[in-house]
Amino acid sequence: MNAIKIKDIILLLVIIITSSCNTDDVITEELEDYYRAKTETSVAEQTIVFEYTPAPGQFINETKTGGFTGNETTPESAAQYATHRMNKGTFVSLGGFGGYIVVGFDHSIDNTGSYDFGVLGNSFKGSSEPGIVWVMQDKNGDGMPNETWYELQGSESGKETTVQNYSVTYYRPSAPQQPVKWTDSEGNSGEIDYLKSFHNQDYYYPAWIEADNYTLKGTCVEARNYDQSSNGTYWVQAEYDWGYVDNFSEIDRLTDDANSGATANANYFKISNAIDSEGKPVDLKYVDFIKVQTACNTKSGWLGENSTEVFGFFDYSMIQVK
Repeated sequence: MNAIKIKDIILLLVIIITSSCNTDDVITEELEDYYRAKTETSVAEQTIVFEYTPAPGQFINETKTGGFTGNETTPESAAQYATHRMNKGTFVSLGGFGGYIVVGFDHSIDNTGSYDFGVLGNSFKGSSEPGIVWVMQDKNGDGMPNETWYELQGSESGKETTVQNYSVTYYRPSAPQQPVKWTDSEGNSGEIDYLKSFHNQDYYYPAWIEADNYTLKGTCVEARNYDQSSNGTYWVQAEYDWGYVDNFSEIDRLTDDANSGATANANYFKISNAIDSEGKPVDLKYVDFIKVQTACNTKSGWLGENSTEVFGFFDYSMIQVK
């Protein structure tokens, strides 16, 4: 009997190991019981904002262009603000490096092997403010984004100039209308500039963050912005090849429209580009949650900090012309 039990245990371990990865080092996540198929009432767009935690920035707390009411004093009310903005097709700013938003859908988004979902930004030629995309499965079925995040690979992934596990700590200003100071994990320091001529709310530090400092972590790509005029009057925020939100890509915007009016336009993403924390491919059959996070820590003179803007998310399979 003991020999049979040991044999059964070994067989079970082999099944478990082979079902979670294959021979070419691609980690495979199989369909779970909590996969949520589309129904007749499913909608393409995001249906819930779980979290909106921007870095400090010129649109944060701003009641005009930024659309804040002044009542966003809790994380819940901040998420409601972001929900309202995207529901009416208006941008939500993620502020400086690391600022992020997490959304969910009323169904699981399938990995088709091609482009699976889109995220709307407002990039145009000379104005790209890249955001990195992360995805997650609801493996425990509780409806909350509390599992493992997987980054979607982009053109800058794996480059020496890209910093993994980068973090920035932002500090609350000691008085109104002051810049927000920061330090980072690389030993650098700087400021999110206060741009009084354009955005004169008292604080660019999120009103719903109670702590006097907070830290945002993620992947940081090398900045491509530069002062073309050499005198500070004309800044260019150059695009990246592919794989980022709010980025004027010739590859994943799936259009040759120049978007000269800086209107909302999408970048498209493949779940098949998911990688783990070590950069290894992850074979996700579907995802339930998406996070976008500002990817650069830089600023462009009078334009202020580079901050990813998002207008909404959608399941591409539900809007394609059949």
